[in-house]
Amino acid sequence: MYAIVKAGGRQEKVAVGDRIVVDRVPGAPGSTYELRALLLVEDGKVTSDSAALAKVKVTAEVLDHHRGVKIDILKYKNKIGYRRRQGHRSELTAVKVTDIAAGK
Repeated sequence: MYAIVKAGGRQEKVAVGDRIVVDRVPGAPGSTYELRALLLVEDGKVTSDSAALAKVKVTAEVLDHHRGVKIDILKYKNKIGYRRRQGHRSELTAVKVTDIAAGK
């Protein structure tokens, strides 16, 4: 069984035991977090009905919070001496999927 979940504006394919990195979520390491399911595949049967997916619970355990790799942003215009340098690091959370409960 696996599910397609929405995590931080992106979609991830997860199964029980998978470790994924998502945008920062609330909660200390060791706490649980629930992800919203968009699609569920169980024994070859695909569920995409929104009423049925409202009963599906994808539970994940927060492993740790960290920051992503640095992205360098450089702006330059020729002949006029315009140079700007900026950096950015995303706030991320590693989570491990512990349970996919299909509500019946």
